[in-house]
Amino acid sequence: MAFDPLQERGIPLDDQLARHCPGTDLKRQLARVRYIEAQQQKAVNWLLPGVSSVLETTIAYEQVAVDLTAWVARMEPDPYLRQAYEFGVLEDFDHLYRYANLYEMIEHRKAEKIVDNLTEVMPGRPTYLHHRDGRDNVRQPYDRSRTEPLSRLHALTIMSAEQQTMNYYMNVGPTQMEPIARQLYQEIGLIEEEHVTHYESLVDPGESWWERLLNHEYNECYLYYSFMETESDPKVKSIWELHLNMELEHLRLAAELFKRFDGRDPDQVLAPALPPPVTFEPNKRFIRHLIATQIDQTTLGTGYVREAHERFERMQRAVMDGERPPSERVIDHNRAVSGREYRLQTEGPHPAGLQPSR
Repeated sequence: MAFDPLQERGIPLDDQLARHCPGTDLKRQLARVRYIEAQQQKAVNWLLPGVSSVLETTIAYEQVAVDLTAWVARMEPDPYLRQAYEFGVLEDFDHLYRYANLYEMIEHRKAEKIVDNLTEVMPGRPTYLHHRDGRDNVRQPYDRSRTEPLSRLHALTIMSAEQQTMNYYMNVGPTQMEPIARQLYQEIGLIEEEHVTHYESLVDPGESWWERLLNHEYNECYLYYSFMETESDPKVKSIWELHLNMELEHLRLAAELFKRFDGRDPDQVLAPALPPPVTFEPNKRFIRHLIATQIDQTTLGTGYVREAHERFERMQRAVMDGERPPSERVIDHNRAVSGREYRLQTEGPHPAGLQPSR
């Protein structure tokens, strides 16, 4: 599943920079790079098969969110940042379960053909418990002067993936015909907004525009390098290699701008060498451990708690208003249609003991 590492709140970083920087010549340079970025995005997104339904693509999005965020959490050196990824992945995992039940109910097919048994499908932290007061979605940012370069790459990668997921749900949700599908996309789309806030707040706001551009271009190099190194399809691998070569030039240009306007050497910001490649791999054992130990967590301020607090309970009452949320009703509906809720538990019983309801 493709995503654009330059996305921030729906507007790519270089677009935001162009709207704030002085000088026509500089705007022209950014415009040339932006045109190439648009070509890359289309090349990658058009790799998706046209025969896939919206729901099949949705399930792929959530599987990417689960396995990518789980991998980042396992590799993250900073304990606070690691906790942020561990918290978020349990919610994406539950979204996968809800959409898989909607998929079976509407299209009468099973999600295991999409997830290919690499990811389990079962309840995570229940989706209706993801609705929080906005104040409790903001995390403490990393310190750009002390954080590991790898941590910056992780934060940009997950923020971008969640941003693109939110945009996708906002676009495709209104195209659904079934009321329960429209409502489920709306509910989870709201939570994806929370996730974007959650992850974007990890980035140090003290980074200059030029430092942010440098980090983003370096991150694109890192991701395309990772895809090239781990890709099994020769034709697709050649695309990653081509795009990596493009991004190396974009990184060079960003480094020149950074030296010119920030007056620093890029080596003061960037990692001395690319970290080990991002790897998409099964994370079943890791996810099961998180479910067993963190399923009952919520947020309070910039921290995490296990007890429901006043702001959380107030938000739950305001959102639900006494009604059963779509994320719960979709399970009820599929149970009525298919005779039971859909799960794919390849590694044994649910780690938190949540049995399928009848």
